[in-house]
Amino acid sequence: MALLVSAGIQDARTREIANWKNVVIGLLAPLWWVANGMPVWPDMLIQIAVASIVFGFFVGMFFIGQMGGGDVKMIGALALWFPLSLLVWMLAVMSIAGGVLTIVMMIERKILKKTTPLETPYGLAIAFASLLAVRELLFNHFGVIA
Repeated sequence: MALLVSAGIQDARTREIANWKNVVIGLLAPLWWVANGMPVWPDMLIQIAVASIVFGFFVGMFFIGQMGGGDVKMIGALALWFPLSLLVWMLAVMSIAGGVLTIVMMIERKILKKTTPLETPYGLAIAFASLLAVRELLFNHFGVIA
């Protein structure tokens, strides 16, 4: 969780997320799987496949200029952590939070009469949504997303 908070703060300050943070987030996921007794076949392989699809989709968003590379890597690493239903929920919350953050930044630009291009620190929205999803993993073992 500290890595998520750190990545969100770093993105807000610098508009970058350190690669090492995304690598650590991704590499810790298999330890989580093993600690929770997830079988290699088919569950771990399904988790990797879903994360690969999600990562591929967001790589496409990067190539059309809609997301930064650190954001894409962070989403891909986090996709390893969550079961499909929780991942979809996390992505929906992330999208809403990112939209709200973008609107707030647009209002700020208008008030301060800034002319520089808008760069939304989407890592904040990703971290926020992921922290809520982690809460589900840790405290809600009945499969109901609250």
